[in-house]
Amino acid sequence: MKNIYFLLLGVLLLSFQNIEAQEAQPIAKIKFGKGLAIMAPDSSLYIKATFRFQSLFDAKRNLEDGADWNSNFLVRRARFKFNGWAINPNFGYKVELALSNRDLSTSSDFDQTSGAPKIILDAVVKWKFHKNFTLWAGQTKLPGNRQRVVSSQAMQLVDRSVVNSIFNIDRDIGVHLRGKFKSGKVVVKPIVALSMGEGRNVTSQNIGGLNYTGRLEVLPFGEFASKGDYFEADLKREATPKLAIGASYNLNRGASRQKHSGKFLIDTEGDYLENDLQTTFVDAMFKYRGLSILAEYADKRCVLDNGVSHEEVKNEMIDANGRTYYTGKGFSIQSGYLFKNNWEIASRFTTVTPDWDMSFTGLNEYTLGISKYVVGHNLKVQSDITLTDKEGTDVNSLRYRFQFEFAF
Repeated sequence: MKNIYFLLLGVLLLSFQNIEAQEAQPIAKIKFGKGLAIMAPDSSLYIKATFRFQSLFDAKRNLEDGADWNSNFLVRRARFKFNGWAINPNFGYKVELALSNRDLSTSSDFDQTSGAPKIILDAVVKWKFHKNFTLWAGQTKLPGNRQRVVSSQAMQLVDRSVVNSIFNIDRDIGVHLRGKFKSGKVVVKPIVALSMGEGRNVTSQNIGGLNYTGRLEVLPFGEFASKGDYFEADLKREATPKLAIGASYNLNRGASRQKHSGKFLIDTEGDYLENDLQTTFVDAMFKYRGLSILAEYADKRCVLDNGVSHEEVKNEMIDANGRTYYTGKGFSIQSGYLFKNNWEIASRFTTVTPDWDMSFTGLNEYTLGISKYVVGHNLKVQSDITLTDKEGTDVNSLRYRFQFEFAF
């Protein structure tokens, strides 16, 4: 009887093993630069996970006698990203998390996150409910200037321009409606977004009013290879000329920050300043046989009543700490040429001008850079040097940067 018991137990265990072996297993693929991709056995879930970081050396000095270089090493960015879909490819998602100190720091003692680290960059779901329209909901980049929407991984110089850092409208929480239409070779992409207006990871009630953004993109010669209108450098060496022209308009009702990701402005009574800000962007990307050109124009200003000047409302635009909104104009143009050995030389000219003295310091920047793309933007080495000429001073400054990018 005892032998029969063990025999039945053995048969039962073997049966379970056979059943388990017959169950479908998740399909997993991994490749450098493409991350880890996992597909559920029933194709109901797709997950792609990637990680990247940038190691940066940064040195600066004023061009005057006896001035020393000030330098440091840092992890400029370190990020996890997850994207994919659930049920079917029409229900997509993206989550991006920030890990470096530069990403986690808060912008002000008055920040509503109370000093908490800002780990979440993107957390957005995407529903393609029609062949031409997709609805996004959550936190992600607003459809502003092209260089801001281009990933920081996909730069052809070490970092974005000063035009972007001063005027960009960054990330926010809300909903987007994105369309795409074709007529022959011409591609048109309209985008509208409604969001909170206080930037990412804000947890309390809305300040002032809502934030409205619209963007229109036109690609007159058809689409770029591998969505090349949203990464810099012509890594695909477009066989025919490709051009993308875009224009964005943003109206932030009751804006409470210097810019979308800037410091909160607090008056002497501890209340937030609330003025309407409008921002206009125009940009263009061109690529052909290794040549790439990116140009951007930005204009940000307070929305004032007809006939009212900034001089008349200064007290309403400066907070208790002497800070004010970043308003003015900026222009940036950069170009690069990618050789067949995947070395690239690039240059950029940037100019920004405040519309009044209290906003920010006007300047011109001249940048020259060189990059080696080992595996596209996933493994590369970049270096650039920038001469900065600030308004109101005879002392120029020099900045040198060297950076590794690693992404898998």
